[in-house]
Amino acid sequence: MSATAIKIDQQMVSAARVHGAAMNRSATKQVEFWARIGKIAEENPDLNFNDIKDLLISLEQVKAGMVTEYQFG
Repeated sequence: MSATAIKIDQQMVSAARVHGAAMNRSATKQVEFWARIGKIAEENPDLNFNDIKDLLISLEQVKAGMVTEYQFG
């Protein structure tokens, strides 16, 4: 994956530093996280933040092989 420089308002960068530090992310990773959440929310307006977060966690669990077969009945 290649990197691309973009200009972001200084207030957004400062907020990303604060929020990123709280979540053990760099400011860049925090902005990427916000962009990913925003894109998903825009494409799925019926989902709230917690739904989106749970879906992203679920996808990562599947990638990590942390799944079990559902047993009906």
